[in-house]
Order: sequence, then C-alpha cells, then structure tokens
Amino acid sequence: MHKVNRRIAALTMGLAAASALSAPTLAQSWPQRPVRVIVPLPTGTAIDVSARLFCEELSHRWRQPVIVENIPGADGILAVKEFVGRTDGHTLLYSFAGLITINPILYKSLPYDPARDLVPIAITSDNFLAIAASKKSKVVSLGDLVKLATLQPGKLNWAATAGIPYFAFAGFQNGARIDMAYVPYRDFTPAVTDLGEGRIDIASTALTQLLPHEQAGHATLLAVMNRTRSPAAPHVPTAIESGFPDLTFDGVTGFFGPRGMSTEMRDRLAQDIRAVTETQSVRDRLPPLGIVARASTPAEFTVAIEEQRKKIAAIASAIGTKPQ
Repeated sequence: MHKVNRRIAALTMGLAAASALSAPTLAQSWPQRPVRVIVPLPTGTAIDVSARLFCEELSHRWRQPVIVENIPGADGILAVKEFVGRTDGHTLLYSFAGLITINPILYKSLPYDPARDLVPIAITSDNFLAIAASKKSKVVSLGDLVKLATLQPGKLNWAATAGIPYFAFAGFQNGARIDMAYVPYRDFTPAVTDLGEGRIDIASTALTQLLPHEQAGHATLLAVMNRTRSPAAPHVPTAIESGFPDLTFDGVTGFFGPRGMSTEMRDRLAQDIRAVTETQSVRDRLPPLGIVARASTPAEFTVAIEEQRKKIAAIASAIGTKPQ
C-alpha cells in the first residue's frame, strides 16, 4: 500500500512539472527554477549568439538563469525531438521557422507533430539572406543573372545552404525560367571559398557568410531576400527593389513553447520577449550578426510561419521536391 502511495505521489509530482507551462495559475509566478532554451544550431552561429543575447536579458527579467543548450544536426530534428521529450515545464525552443515550414516537405515522417508540438510564442528577429555572384561571372544584378543564364542554359552553377536559401533560389530560377547547375555541399564553408575563387558562379546563403568576400573584392552581392535592406550592407538592394518580389523571404526566428502551453502563459512570455526585443541594447547588438530585431505577438508569429510555409510548399511542388 505504501509503495502504491509513493508511486501515486511521484506520478503527481511528474504531472505537475509537465504542466508548469500550461497551468494558468502559474503563469505569473513562472519560472520557479532555471529555464533551458534549446537551440538547433552549433555554438557561434548567428542564431546561437542571438539566443544567448535574449537569454541573458530574459534571465534579468525572470530572476532565474536562462541557459542555452545547443543540439545541432538533422535540420533541427534532433533538437525538436529533445524539446518535445522534456516534461519539466521549464524548457523552451529558440529556432528558425523551418522546423515547421520546411521539414515536413523534406521528410516523410518526423518524431514530432509540426502543427501541435511547437507553439509559436514570439518572433525575436529576421536573419538576412542574400545572393552573391563571383567576380569572374561579371554578374552585377539579378537582372544580369537572368539574361546571362538565359543565353547560356545549364552553364552557370550555383550552391545554397539548406532551407530557405535553397528553396528561394530554386524558386527564383523556376519563375525566371532559367536553368543553372546545382552543386551540393555538405559543409557550406568551402562553397563560399569556391565562390570567391570563381568555381561557383552564384551562392545563396546568410548575408554574413557572403559579405566578407564582397569586401575582399571576390564577389558581388546581388540582393537580400528580406523586405528591407540590411544595416550591415545598406548598398545591397532587396529582391523587391530588383524586380523579383517572389524572392522575398524573411529568415524569421523566435521562441517556441511546448504542446499544451496555456494561452495565458504564452501571452505572458510573449510580452516579456517583446520587451527585450524592443530594448536599444538588443537592437544595436543584432545587426553585426546579419540580423534585425523584430517584435511580435503570438498571432503575428503564427501568421509569419504560415506565410513562409505556403511559399516554400509552392516552390517545392513546382520544382518537384519529394520527401525522403
């Protein structure tokens, strides 16, 4: 009998911990202990650095340590698998939206439900994504690229990091009716080096990876995919300004909560995150990372994710992407 009672007590304590983020009565008193924030990228990446910046500020507001845990690999799947397996009520996810918008297109099955296991809390930032041409290609604009690729079908080549950069440029080619040879890279660092040396004609990736090569005179930045120009490269036009609005993608990043998070808890966390996003210190420290601060409500984050999902799905269908 005592063993049964102990088991019931242990089960009750476990359920209490699991529901810490879903119980409305705890919304104002949360957190009661350190908060873990899982990031699906390695340390030192722009998203990792921005996550640490936000966690530092949130720890002051919440009066508890907010600790980043990096779990990279498998397009973020490893991180999400760990995230959904946590039942401590004090774990959040800080990530790009591709976990919901892209992974269901690439994989037949996932160890998580994109529609239910990841609750959008608030956007924190947009990552700047860009397209660059090698100096040897003599391409200086997206319009030039279309003209050259039209005259030389299949002769130009390109590379892109996985996710939005790949789908965005593939969709651009499909819409412009041009044919370029795709060169896959497991690690994208050599791709950017090859761009600078003229072995790759076009690269689509984060602005921060391309900017040093332009500054060294080895590449030309053609456009950023975001709606606005980047503070780090204000001379580079947007895709909209270049006449290709369908190439517009914001690298939206933010905080996600677990399945079952209460509306009260989600709104309370969103308010705190939004307050951090709007501080001058955060807004000043993000641009050098190729990121711009962007505050939002949970509803606005949800809309941004859905908008991205629809655009990626349309491109994937047009270019014949099949889940693996």
